[in-house]
Amino acid sequence: MASRPARVYRVEVAPAADRALDALPHATRARIVRKMEALGRDPRPRGCKKLQGDDDLYRVRAGDFRIVYAVRDAMLVVLVVKIGNRRDVYR
Repeated sequence: MASRPARVYRVEVAPAADRALDALPHATRARIVRKMEALGRDPRPRGCKKLQGDDDLYRVRAGDFRIVYAVRDAMLVVLVVKIGNRRDVYR
C-alpha cells in the first residue's frame, strides 16, 4: 500500500516579522528559522498555543522568543506575523 504524501505548507513571513528577524543575533536567528521551517511540515506542532481573542493565530516558543503565526489550511500557507521576545511580543 502506497503511503500518502504529507501536506507541505508554504511559510511566508510578513515584512514586520522579517525586520524583527534580521535584527536578531545570528544564533538566535538560526534557531527561529529552523522553527519556521518546521512549521511548513507541521503547522500545529506539539507545544503550540492558540492565542485567545484571535481567530486563527498561534504561537510557538523558540527559547525566549515567540513566533506568532496564522495557518491558512485552504491555501496551505503559514503566515508568520510577528517574532519577538516573550515579554514584548503580545503587546
